Amino acid sequence: MLTYIIRRLLLMFPTLLGITALVFFCMALAPGGIIGPMLDAQGEMDSEGMARVREYYEKRYGVDKPVPVQYARWLNQISPIGFEVQDDGNLGSFKVLKWPSLGESLQRHRPVTDLIRETLPITLLLNLITLPIIYTIGILSGIFAARHRGKLFDVGSGGLFLALWSIPSIWAGVMLIGLLANVNYWKIFPTGGLHGIFAGDLHFMPRWVDGQFSRGYLLEVLWHLVLPVVCLSYGGFAFLSKLMRSSILENLNADYVRTARAKGVSNSVILFRHVFRNRTLSLITVASGILPALMGGAVIVETIFNLPGMGQLMVQAVQTRDREVVLALTLISGLIGLLSQIIRDIWYAVADPRVSYE
Repeated sequence: MLTYIIRRLLLMFPTLLGITALVFFCMALAPGGIIGPMLDAQGEMDSEGMARVREYYEKRYGVDKPVPVQYARWLNQISPIGFEVQDDGNLGSFKVLKWPSLGESLQRHRPVTDLIRETLPITLLLNLITLPIIYTIGILSGIFAARHRGKLFDVGSGGLFLALWSIPSIWAGVMLIGLLANVNYWKIFPTGGLHGIFAGDLHFMPRWVDGQFSRGYLLEVLWHLVLPVVCLSYGGFAFLSKLMRSSILENLNADYVRTARAKGVSNSVILFRHVFRNRTLSLITVASGILPALMGGAVIVETIFNLPGMGQLMVQAVQTRDREVVLALTLISGLIGLLSQIIRDIWYAVADPRVSYE
């Protein structure tokens, strides 16, 4: 098992290399390159002045060198082993161990690590709220539908979940804002943002103040996250419910279930102690794909609801061709996806003793 984990960890590096190289070369070879938006921001300027500005940006960000050289310099920047980068952009002495850096944002002129440190908690908060909802609704509804196969709940939930799974999150977000956050219809939820403009004056926990209820900063944030969480979760629990239902029905007809029934074991014990436990491998498989999918879905949801998370940061970075931010977020997203697969394989061996990687 240890040999397998080490081998998988080593295979992560060429995979991440391919992912980041593809993104890097696409941005570098795009019309205008990464300095195109910065030149557009200069407005009208004579050709001589624009040439001097272009030359300055090319030297400052190293885009005057061949694209493979630029990519090699970026790899050296994020690697703990390599050459030190001096303030003028030139390479210094070789270090066996140095502090890796994600670079500086080309548009915001701030370290990328600071931008990620500010936006990552919001994306993690969305995922931490969404994951329990997906698994709770998906597992319970799938089990209940399997136990009452062909009845009203099974047929109704099957049609409803199929419809939910077919709805794009971008369309659902716009419709939810138009219906539930619109003064012309039902102004129940806020249109976007993480909190209101007066949230800084609120207490953290809800309390009664001068005979009036104050929901506090905690409920204020949770109230703003209701619609984004709905957009992130409905597709996940719809898919998981259908998967759980089919898995339960498949195992209910297995030989070990008929044997347990012949011995007089109750249906509840058969369902939760034998059948459900036997289907944990499928849940582990789904879990390894849900987290990367949520990270990708956050790009759409955070943009629609104006949440300052990593998804919105990625959209803004792509629009302005902020190479350092795009590459850093691509690296983090790829790392999360690959680690999810490794953790999935480890849990396979934990959940089923028959699974061996030797």
